[in-house]
Amino acid sequence: MNASASGYHLFDTDIGVCGIAWNTHGITQLQFPEKDRAATEKRIRTRSGAEPQTPPPEVAQAIAALLRYFAGERVDFSGVAVDLPDASDFHKKLYAALRKVSWGKTTTYGGLGKMLDEAIDARDIGQAMGKNPVPVIIPCHRVLAAGNKIGGFSAPGGVFTKEKLLTLEGVAIGVSEDAPMFPGLLTPQRRAAN
Repeated sequence: MNASASGYHLFDTDIGVCGIAWNTHGITQLQFPEKDRAATEKRIRTRSGAEPQTPPPEVAQAIAALLRYFAGERVDFSGVAVDLPDASDFHKKLYAALRKVSWGKTTTYGGLGKMLDEAIDARDIGQAMGKNPVPVIIPCHRVLAAGNKIGGFSAPGGVFTKEKLLTLEGVAIGVSEDAPMFPGLLTPQRRAAN
């Protein structure tokens, strides 16, 4: 990255206002929409410790890719540089393996451990997924529980958001039409009712 200092930027997507933070080495945070723009900004500012800035070219490219992704386009984020200075070596290793799970594909917590050729407790993997600071770019939504059950998801909207992201990629898990989620992930019927 060419940025000389950390920064963050808010951007409008089909699912609502997202935030992205970066440093000179890569993307450090991706914030999904909160209840409104101010809440999203407060969360990304607090989590990143950065100030608002105009994104450098590499971050602008990542934002453009995220816009396409949330609009339903197939996007490969494996080449987007990320920097996770607060992540443990274990988490970094898991995240690197997870970045190899491509669009429309899923794995399980146990399957992710097998990708590393290590016996890792699924709960440890689940905790690492819950701490993922860069969802979608590091696709923690593609990790399912045993038996291909949805498992958990720590972003706003929880498992319902996870289901919608998977549906966006053509993976059907059984989305509930009545589930709360991001404003932009509302179905057309629910948008009309709101």
